[in-house]
Amino acid sequence: MNVRQILAKKGINVITIRPDRQIREAVTLMSRHHIGALVVVNSDGNPVGIISERDIVRRAAEDEALFGLEVQDIMTSDLVIGVPQDDISSVAQTMTKKRFRHLPIVENGDLVGIISIGDILKAERDQYLGEIDTLETKIQAESSQPE
Repeated sequence: MNVRQILAKKGINVITIRPDRQIREAVTLMSRHHIGALVVVNSDGNPVGIISERDIVRRAAEDEALFGLEVQDIMTSDLVIGVPQDDISSVAQTMTKKRFRHLPIVENGDLVGIISIGDILKAERDQYLGEIDTLETKIQAESSQPE
């Protein structure tokens, strides 16, 4: 299974924010859309970073003036991106190893989606359930055949 299959089910809508916007707006967008991260894009729509709930909470513990800061002040700019052809097992391994939960997906330079570790776990679970159903059907068919 690959990332493209997850995006086909999930959709390609990505909520983004510009780096010069205030943290308050980032928090509002995350809350309004029930998401844990925003892809930060430049004026051309190209990803330049990501800001997550974790980034905000960690900074809030250090700085009470957090809401007046700009997204670019706390975003993760060392952005790891994926492509639709990526295998989800390798993506899951990278996300776990590097300890992040959201991966922007880029194709031909364009932002085409975002997946979370939760999306990967759901896709893997669905795949395993499908395999279990297939095996159960085979077992039932074999057990109902006369000897």
